[in-house]
Amino acid sequence: MSFRIDPRLPLTGEVRRILADEVGKALAHLETAREKPEQGLHKCRKRLKSVRALLRLVRSGDEPFCQTENECYKQVSALLAGPREATALIETVDRLAAAFPEQSAGGGLDAVRDRLVMRQHEMHAGAGLDAAISAAAAACREGLGHIDRLSLPDQPEQAADILAEGARATLRRARKALDKAGSRGEADDFHDLRKAAKTHSMHLSLLGRLWPTPIKSRRKAVDSLGERLGDLHDVFVMRALLDADGEPLGPPEDTRLLAKLLKRSEKSLRKSCLADAIELFGDSPKRSTRKLARKARDDLAGAPDDLAAAAG
Repeated sequence: MSFRIDPRLPLTGEVRRILADEVGKALAHLETAREKPEQGLHKCRKRLKSVRALLRLVRSGDEPFCQTENECYKQVSALLAGPREATALIETVDRLAAAFPEQSAGGGLDAVRDRLVMRQHEMHAGAGLDAAISAAAAACREGLGHIDRLSLPDQPEQAADILAEGARATLRRARKALDKAGSRGEADDFHDLRKAAKTHSMHLSLLGRLWPTPIKSRRKAVDSLGERLGDLHDVFVMRALLDADGEPLGPPEDTRLLAKLLKRSEKSLRKSCLADAIELFGDSPKRSTRKLARKARDDLAGAPDDLAAAAG
Protein backbone atom coordinates (compact mmCIF):
# COMPACT_ATOMS: atom_id res chain seq x y z
CA MET A 1 0.00 0.00 0.00
CA SER A 2 1.08 3.59 -0.58
CA PHE A 3 3.41 5.41 1.85
CA ARG A 4 1.54 8.63 1.10
CA ILE A 5 -1.25 10.49 2.85
CA ASP A 6 -4.36 10.77 0.69
CA PRO A 7 -5.86 14.23 1.32
CA ARG A 8 -9.28 12.96 0.23
CA LEU A 9 -9.52 10.70 3.28
CA PRO A 10 -9.65 11.38 7.06
CA LEU A 11 -6.18 11.92 8.50
CA THR A 12 -6.64 9.48 11.38
CA GLY A 13 -7.53 6.61 9.07
CA GLU A 14 -4.67 7.38 6.70
CA VAL A 15 -2.06 7.46 9.46
CA ARG A 16 -3.41 4.26 11.01
CA ARG A 17 -3.28 2.55 7.60
CA ILE A 18 0.33 3.56 6.94
CA LEU A 19 1.46 2.64 10.46
CA ALA A 20 -0.07 -0.82 10.17
CA ASP A 21 1.49 -1.37 6.75
CA GLU A 22 4.98 -0.25 7.76
CA VAL A 23 5.06 -2.15 11.06
CA GLY A 24 3.74 -5.25 9.29
CA LYS A 25 6.57 -5.01 6.75
CA ALA A 26 9.09 -4.55 9.57
CA LEU A 27 7.84 -7.80 11.11
CA ALA A 28 8.25 -9.61 7.79
CA HIS A 29 11.82 -8.34 7.49
CA LEU A 30 12.56 -9.55 11.02
CA GLU A 31 11.57 -13.05 10.00
CA THR A 32 13.87 -12.79 6.97
CA ALA A 33 16.66 -11.64 9.30
CA ARG A 34 16.69 -15.00 11.08
CA GLU A 35 18.10 -16.61 7.91
CA LYS A 36 19.56 -13.56 6.13
CA PRO A 37 20.54 -11.03 8.80
CA GLU A 38 22.42 -8.68 6.45
CA GLN A 39 19.30 -8.11 4.33
CA GLY A 40 16.55 -8.41 6.91
CA LEU A 41 18.01 -6.18 9.59
CA HIS A 42 18.74 -3.33 7.22
CA LYS A 43 15.26 -3.42 5.67
CA CYS A 44 13.57 -3.71 9.06
CA ARG A 45 15.42 -0.67 10.41
CA LYS A 46 14.41 1.31 7.31
CA ARG A 47 10.75 0.49 7.96
CA LEU A 48 11.10 1.50 11.60
CA LYS A 49 12.57 4.83 10.50
CA SER A 50 9.53 5.32 8.28
CA VAL A 51 7.24 4.59 11.22
CA ARG A 52 9.05 7.09 13.42
CA ALA A 53 9.03 9.74 10.69
CA LEU A 54 5.25 9.39 10.37
CA LEU A 55 4.82 9.67 14.14
CA ARG A 56 6.94 12.82 14.12
CA LEU A 57 4.85 14.29 11.31
CA VAL A 58 1.56 14.02 13.21
CA ARG A 59 2.90 14.31 16.76
CA SER A 60 1.14 17.60 17.55
CA GLY A 61 -2.22 15.96 16.82
CA ASP A 62 -1.89 13.22 19.47
CA GLU A 63 1.29 13.83 21.41
CA PRO A 64 0.91 11.13 24.12
CA PHE A 65 0.40 8.38 21.55
CA CYS A 66 3.11 9.54 19.15
CA GLN A 67 5.70 10.12 21.86
CA THR A 68 5.12 6.74 23.48
CA GLU A 69 5.13 4.78 20.24
CA ASN A 70 8.13 6.65 18.85
CA GLU A 71 10.15 5.75 21.94
CA CYS A 72 9.07 2.12 21.60
CA TYR A 73 10.25 1.85 17.99
CA LYS A 74 13.44 3.71 18.84
CA GLN A 75 14.25 0.99 21.37
CA VAL A 76 13.36 -1.73 18.86
CA SER A 77 15.76 -0.22 16.34
CA ALA A 78 18.49 -0.01 18.98
CA LEU A 79 18.17 -3.76 19.59
CA LEU A 80 19.22 -4.35 15.99
CA ALA A 81 21.84 -1.61 15.66
CA GLY A 82 24.95 -3.64 16.55
CA PRO A 83 24.52 -6.43 14.00
CA ARG A 84 23.59 -3.92 11.28
CA GLU A 85 26.63 -1.77 12.08
CA ALA A 86 28.90 -4.80 11.68
CA THR A 87 27.75 -5.10 8.07
CA ALA A 88 27.95 -1.33 7.46
CA LEU A 89 31.64 -1.29 8.47
CA ILE A 90 32.48 -3.94 5.87
CA GLU A 91 30.63 -1.85 3.29
CA THR A 92 32.70 1.16 4.36
CA VAL A 93 35.95 -0.65 3.64
CA ASP A 94 34.60 -1.70 0.24
CA ARG A 95 33.61 1.90 -0.54
CA LEU A 96 37.09 3.11 0.36
CA ALA A 97 38.66 0.48 -1.88
CA ALA A 98 36.42 1.55 -4.75
CA ALA A 99 37.01 5.27 -4.16
CA PHE A 100 40.81 4.96 -3.91
CA PRO A 101 41.68 2.02 -6.20
CA GLU A 102 45.35 2.94 -6.71
CA GLN A 103 46.13 3.19 -3.00
CA SER A 104 44.25 0.01 -2.06
CA ALA A 105 45.33 -2.13 -5.02
CA GLY A 106 48.10 -3.77 -3.02
CA GLY A 107 45.69 -5.31 -0.52
CA GLY A 108 46.39 -2.82 2.26
CA LEU A 109 42.80 -3.05 3.46
CA ASP A 110 42.49 -6.84 3.34
CA ALA A 111 43.54 -7.56 6.91
CA VAL A 112 41.07 -5.07 8.33
CA ARG A 113 38.28 -6.37 6.15
CA ASP A 114 38.95 -9.95 7.24
CA ARG A 115 38.69 -8.91 10.89
CA LEU A 116 35.43 -7.08 10.23
CA VAL A 117 33.96 -10.10 8.43
CA MET A 118 34.93 -12.32 11.38
CA ARG A 119 33.34 -9.80 13.76
CA GLN A 120 30.15 -9.82 11.68
CA HIS A 121 29.97 -13.61 11.67
CA GLU A 122 30.39 -13.74 15.42
CA MET A 123 27.56 -11.26 15.95
CA HIS A 124 25.23 -13.04 13.54
CA ALA A 125 25.99 -16.54 14.77
CA GLY A 126 25.41 -15.90 18.46
CA ALA A 127 22.21 -16.53 20.40
CA GLY A 128 22.05 -12.81 21.13
CA LEU A 129 20.90 -11.95 17.60
CA ASP A 130 18.01 -14.41 17.73
CA ALA A 131 16.97 -13.02 21.11
CA ALA A 132 17.14 -9.45 19.78
CA ILE A 133 15.00 -10.37 16.75
CA SER A 134 12.43 -12.08 18.98
CA ALA A 135 12.25 -9.09 21.32
CA ALA A 136 11.94 -6.69 18.38
CA ALA A 137 9.17 -8.77 16.81
CA ALA A 138 7.24 -8.91 20.09
CA ALA A 139 7.45 -5.14 20.44
CA CYS A 140 6.26 -4.62 16.85
CA ARG A 141 3.29 -6.94 17.35
CA GLU A 142 2.40 -5.02 20.51
CA GLY A 143 2.67 -1.79 18.55
CA LEU A 144 0.22 -3.10 15.96
CA GLY A 145 -2.30 -3.57 18.75
CA HIS A 146 -1.94 0.06 19.79
CA ILE A 147 -2.66 1.67 16.42
CA ASP A 148 -6.41 2.01 16.95
CA ARG A 149 -5.68 4.24 19.96
CA LEU A 150 -4.42 7.01 17.67
CA SER A 151 -6.92 9.85 17.32
CA LEU A 152 -6.18 12.90 15.18
CA PRO A 153 -8.36 15.87 14.23
CA ASP A 154 -9.85 15.16 10.82
CA GLN A 155 -11.21 18.65 10.15
CA PRO A 156 -9.35 20.10 7.13
CA GLU A 157 -7.85 23.17 8.80
CA GLN A 158 -6.67 21.30 11.89
CA ALA A 159 -5.30 18.39 9.85
CA ALA A 160 -3.40 20.81 7.61
CA ASP A 161 -1.88 22.59 10.61
CA ILE A 162 -0.76 19.27 12.13
CA LEU A 163 1.01 18.20 8.93
CA ALA A 164 2.64 21.59 8.43
CA GLU A 165 3.85 21.72 12.05
CA GLY A 166 5.34 18.23 11.80
CA ALA A 167 7.19 19.09 8.60
CA ARG A 168 8.34 22.40 10.08
CA ALA A 169 9.68 20.74 13.26
CA THR A 170 11.92 18.45 11.19
CA LEU A 171 13.17 21.37 9.09
CA ARG A 172 13.97 23.27 12.31
CA ARG A 173 15.85 20.22 13.55
CA ALA A 174 17.80 20.03 10.28
CA ARG A 175 18.64 23.74 10.38
CA LYS A 176 19.88 23.50 13.97
CA ALA A 177 22.04 20.47 13.16
CA LEU A 178 23.38 22.23 10.06
CA ASP A 179 24.40 25.28 12.10
CA LYS A 180 26.22 23.07 14.61
CA ALA A 181 27.88 20.95 11.92
CA GLY A 182 29.14 24.11 10.25
CA SER A 183 30.43 25.72 13.43
CA ARG A 184 31.58 22.79 15.60
CA GLY A 185 31.76 19.94 13.12
CA GLU A 186 31.41 17.16 15.70
CA ALA A 187 30.40 13.67 14.61
CA ASP A 188 27.15 13.95 16.58
CA ASP A 189 26.26 17.16 14.72
CA PHE A 190 26.54 15.44 11.34
CA HIS A 191 24.66 12.43 12.71
CA ASP A 192 21.78 14.69 13.83
CA LEU A 193 21.80 16.30 10.39
CA ARG A 194 21.61 12.88 8.78
CA LYS A 195 18.65 11.82 10.90
CA ALA A 196 16.80 15.05 10.12
CA ALA A 197 17.51 14.66 6.39
CA LYS A 198 16.21 11.08 6.43
CA THR A 199 13.06 12.13 8.27
CA HIS A 200 12.50 15.03 5.88
CA SER A 201 12.82 12.67 2.91
CA MET A 202 10.11 10.45 4.35
CA HIS A 203 7.93 13.49 4.99
CA LEU A 204 8.29 14.42 1.34
CA SER A 205 6.97 10.96 0.45
CA LEU A 206 4.11 11.16 2.93
CA LEU A 207 3.13 14.65 1.74
CA GLY A 208 3.69 13.99 -1.94
CA ARG A 209 0.14 15.06 -2.80
CA LEU A 210 0.33 18.18 -0.63
CA TRP A 211 3.87 19.55 -0.95
CA PRO A 212 3.69 22.87 -2.83
CA THR A 213 7.01 22.78 -4.69
CA PRO A 214 8.41 20.37 -7.33
CA ILE A 215 8.98 17.37 -5.14
CA LYS A 216 10.96 14.88 -7.23
CA SER A 217 14.11 16.98 -7.54
CA ARG A 218 14.07 17.90 -3.85
CA ARG A 219 13.52 14.30 -2.80
CA LYS A 220 16.40 13.16 -5.00
CA ALA A 221 18.73 15.80 -3.53
CA VAL A 222 17.70 15.01 0.06
CA ASP A 223 18.19 11.28 -0.48
CA SER A 224 21.64 11.87 -1.98
CA LEU A 225 22.60 14.01 1.01
CA GLY A 226 21.27 11.37 3.40
CA GLU A 227 23.34 8.65 1.75
CA ARG A 228 26.55 10.69 1.94
CA LEU A 229 25.85 11.66 5.55
CA GLY A 230 25.43 7.94 6.21
CA ASP A 231 28.82 7.27 4.61
CA LEU A 232 30.32 10.02 6.78
CA HIS A 233 28.77 8.49 9.90
CA ASP A 234 30.33 5.14 9.04
CA VAL A 235 33.71 6.88 8.64
CA PHE A 236 33.33 8.40 12.11
CA VAL A 237 32.45 4.99 13.58
CA MET A 238 35.44 3.38 11.89
CA ARG A 239 37.83 6.08 13.10
CA ALA A 240 36.52 5.62 16.65
CA LEU A 241 37.28 1.90 16.39
CA LEU A 242 40.80 2.72 15.21
CA ASP A 243 41.34 4.77 18.36
CA ALA A 244 39.72 2.23 20.70
CA ASP A 245 41.67 0.29 23.29
CA GLY A 246 42.64 -3.23 22.33
CA GLU A 247 43.13 -2.42 18.64
CA PRO A 248 39.89 -4.13 17.46
CA LEU A 249 40.78 -3.51 13.82
CA GLY A 250 44.32 -4.77 14.14
CA PRO A 251 47.82 -3.46 14.86
CA PRO A 252 49.04 -0.14 13.34
CA GLU A 253 50.87 -1.87 10.48
CA ASP A 254 47.51 -3.35 9.33
CA THR A 255 45.48 -0.16 9.74
CA ARG A 256 47.88 2.48 8.44
CA LEU A 257 46.31 2.68 4.97
CA LEU A 258 42.79 2.57 6.41
CA ALA A 259 43.53 5.55 8.67
CA LYS A 260 44.89 7.53 5.72
CA LEU A 261 41.91 6.81 3.45
CA LEU A 262 39.39 7.51 6.21
CA LYS A 263 40.94 10.93 6.74
CA ARG A 264 40.74 11.77 3.04
CA SER A 265 37.18 10.48 2.75
CA GLU A 266 36.05 12.40 5.82
CA LYS A 267 37.43 15.69 4.50
CA SER A 268 35.67 15.29 1.15
CA LEU A 269 32.36 14.17 2.67
CA ARG A 270 32.28 16.98 5.22
CA LYS A 271 32.73 19.58 2.50
CA SER A 272 30.13 18.21 0.09
CA CYS A 273 27.55 17.44 2.78
CA LEU A 274 27.73 20.93 4.27
CA ALA A 275 27.44 22.58 0.85
CA ASP A 276 24.37 20.55 -0.14
CA ALA A 277 22.74 20.85 3.29
CA ILE A 278 22.98 24.64 3.08
CA GLU A 279 21.14 24.50 -0.25
CA LEU A 280 18.41 22.29 1.17
CA PHE A 281 18.00 23.54 4.74
CA GLY A 282 19.47 27.03 4.74
CA ASP A 283 16.08 28.68 4.28
CA SER A 284 13.74 29.57 7.16
CA PRO A 285 11.71 26.49 8.21
CA LYS A 286 8.70 28.72 8.83
CA ARG A 287 8.87 30.18 5.35
CA SER A 288 9.45 26.74 3.81
CA THR A 289 6.25 25.30 5.29
CA ARG A 290 3.95 28.31 5.05
CA LYS A 291 2.98 27.32 1.52
CA LEU A 292 2.57 23.72 2.63
CA ALA A 293 0.06 24.70 5.31
CA ARG A 294 -1.91 26.84 2.87
CA LYS A 295 -1.95 24.20 0.11
CA ALA A 296 -2.80 21.38 2.54
CA ARG A 297 -5.67 23.41 3.95
CA ASP A 298 -7.05 24.05 0.46
CA ASP A 299 -6.60 20.44 -0.69
CA LEU A 300 -8.08 18.91 2.45
CA ALA A 301 -11.00 21.33 2.42
CA GLY A 302 -11.71 20.42 -1.21
CA ALA A 303 -11.56 16.68 -0.61
CA PRO A 304 -15.29 16.17 0.20
CA ASP A 305 -16.24 18.07 -2.95
CA ASP A 306 -13.85 15.93 -5.00
CA LEU A 307 -15.36 12.74 -3.57
CA ALA A 308 -18.89 13.97 -4.22
CA ALA A 309 -18.00 14.83 -7.80
CA ALA A 310 -16.43 11.43 -8.30
CA ALA A 311 -19.48 9.71 -6.83
CA GLY A 312 -21.77 11.75 -9.08
